[in-house]
Amino acid sequence: MFKKTLDISSSPHIYKGRSTDDIMKNVVWALLPVVGFSVYSFGWNALLVIATATLACVMTEHVLCKLSKKETTVQDYSALITGLLLGLTLPPIFPLWMAFVGGVIGIALGKYVFGGLGYNVFNPALVGRAVLQAAFPVAITTWHPAFLADRFTTVSGSVFTWPFMQPQFDAISGATPLSAFKFDGITTSTAELAFGQISGSAGETCAVLIALGGLYLIARNMMSWRIPVAVLVSAFLLSGLLYLINSQVYPSPFFMLFSGGLMLGAVFMATDMVSSPITPMGLWVYGGIIGILTIVIRIWSGLPEGVMYSILLANAISPHIDTVIRNRVYGTQRKVKAI
Repeated sequence: MFKKTLDISSSPHIYKGRSTDDIMKNVVWALLPVVGFSVYSFGWNALLVIATATLACVMTEHVLCKLSKKETTVQDYSALITGLLLGLTLPPIFPLWMAFVGGVIGIALGKYVFGGLGYNVFNPALVGRAVLQAAFPVAITTWHPAFLADRFTTVSGSVFTWPFMQPQFDAISGATPLSAFKFDGITTSTAELAFGQISGSAGETCAVLIALGGLYLIARNMMSWRIPVAVLVSAFLLSGLLYLINSQVYPSPFFMLFSGGLMLGAVFMATDMVSSPITPMGLWVYGGIIGILTIVIRIWSGLPEGVMYSILLANAISPHIDTVIRNRVYGTQRKVKAI
């Protein structure tokens, strides 16, 4: 008699699967070096801001699940990622109560009202940041220099501002490379941009670590490589073309790639599986739109940065990209219009 049982079942036949929790956990691992370098660069200020935004996101998701009489979903790591990304997009001396508000809005408005994980139209972290930028434009555009000698012995007074009170920022402040270029025509060296020797948001100051995190996820087949490549290549090509036209007016394409939040947005935000297209060609179009819009906003708008708005706009048209660009079913032909 046979000792083994032959199981017969209908397709699909999955030989190896990855849970959402597993993918999200690896995204957290990929983000941790970026968080660590942020704390190393800005000290306790960055740690407090990132921790507050993360705590707000996790608490909000848990409370909303309980109010809806559903099982809590904080164990899937999605709220944790939203909090980390939101904290990384904020200035390191951002008031904690504002960071907490951003985390609540990111989960409640950017995720929960759409039905939770798998249904959100927009990247929740960017929804939270967009609201913060509209509500607190001064606080979210006030920067702090990196690698100050007292970053692990003191905390900026603005961080502990009481809710609904006007923050008092320290006398020492530093312009981001994009702001310096936009308003003063000053560019920063590529090496300083790539290795985080600059002022900026908590998580946009070390492009190399962000890229390594993306390569880790791509190697583990947990991220579509097409999106970050499309974003970076399109941004490089457009900024490179402008640089060739007039290098005295427009910065080099390498400056555009490594400055601001482009690398963080391309690797960890634009690649959100829920709010991005699913077709291979759609991914290229989606990433290309983000890269081009980012350069257009940086060059011709009144804002020095455009990554957040570019990704949110691309999120909005993502379903339409998939509708227009459909994969042809194997064995069929494209429709030909009758003459």
